[in-house]
Order: sequence, then C-alpha cells, then structure tokens
Amino acid sequence: MDFDFQVIIDALPDLWKGAQLTIKITLLGLIGGVLLGGLVGVILAYVPSWADKEFRQKHPIESLWLPILSWIAQAYVLLIRGTPMVVQVMFIYFAFPLIFQIRVDGTTAAIATLIINSGAYIAEIVRGSLLSVSKGLYEAGQAMGLPFHKIVSKIIGPIAFRRMIPALGNQCIISLKDTSIFIVIGVAELTRQGQEIMATNYRAIEIWGTVAFFYLVMTGIFAIALKIIEKRMRIL
Repeated sequence: MDFDFQVIIDALPDLWKGAQLTIKITLLGLIGGVLLGGLVGVILAYVPSWADKEFRQKHPIESLWLPILSWIAQAYVLLIRGTPMVVQVMFIYFAFPLIFQIRVDGTTAAIATLIINSGAYIAEIVRGSLLSVSKGLYEAGQAMGLPFHKIVSKIIGPIAFRRMIPALGNQCIISLKDTSIFIVIGVAELTRQGQEIMATNYRAIEIWGTVAFFYLVMTGIFAIALKIIEKRMRIL
C-alpha cells in the first residue's frame, strides 16, 4: 500500500486542534487531581480509623468524627480504582444530568472524570510518600510545638514530594494517554479527530501513525520535563 504524505499534511490542522484539547483536558485534570489526591493522601496517611484503639482512648471526642474522613477517603479510592475509567465518564456524562438535572458538556465531563480518576491514584502516591518519611521528623515537629499543617507542609512535605516525583510523572503520562477514552462521549480530542478524518479518507496508516506520533511527542515532553524536575530536586 502506498504511503501518501499529503494525507498527513491535510490532516495536521484538525489533529493539532485535537492535540490542543487533549493537552487542555490533561493539564486541568491533573491540576485538579493533584489537589484532590493530595488532600485524600494526607487523610489516608494521618487521619486515624475507628480501628485505632490508642487514638480513641487519647482523643475520645475527635475519634467520633475524624475516622469518618478516613472512611470516606478509603471508600473513594476503592471505588475509583475498582471501576473502569470509561464507566466513570459514562456515569458523569449520562447519569449525572439525570440525577441532578444539570447538563454536563463533553469537555467538562472529561475534565471532571480525569480529576476524580487521577486523584484516587495520586492519593495513594501521596500516602505512600508521606509514610516513607521518618516518623521521627513528625515527632520533632510536634516537640517544637508546630501545628499539624506546618509539620506536613514545611518538614515532611518537601521530602515526600521529592520521593513521589517519579510516580507522579508516570501518572501524568498515563492520564494523558487515558484522554483517548473520552472518544466514547464525542469529545473532539486527538483520537476522536483521527477517527473522524480516517472515516472520510480511509487512510488508516497515515492518520493513526500521525496520531501515535502526536501522543509520543506529548508524552516525551512530559517525561523530559519531569526528569529535569527530578534531577533538580534529587535528594543527595
């Protein structure tokens, strides 16, 4: 079969538009996912559950409501990690409007799904990184009379962040590629654009080869940027 470069040149404007939307969804989704995942990760790492007898004895009042946060965080992570992303976006796009009588457009549904989905995985990354830091640093902060938020943000957080960079980078790349799933709700991201172009000219090799190249470039840029950040923040 002949390979026609003109097909690629003609398709580039539409594919570029799709790539721009893919980047937009990815960045907004990851920003929201990091914020949500960071909060949930802190809760998973430091908020005790009802099973913590020592905490219930020392803090009888707090033990009545704080474990609820831990339970909600655990349930959220279990639910999101245990269901396919395509089911999640279908629920938000089709079921959510029926339940709350609020129309959700495709792009908004895609961003919301990526925030919720990536947040669950980032929460586990954050939890693991926080717990990997020596408990002595937390106790030292308490001995200095620092409040909890300052201990986490000023002492434990910077060390944990350095350790979570590789895992966060991997999640960023996964989330970028996962945006192709949003083709099921008609979002005009890169994969959708490729599908529509190929449906008109039937040039699968040229179109899907170019789509793959676009994804490779975007993930490559992510990987290089994260390598630079990791190198600059490496713990000696």
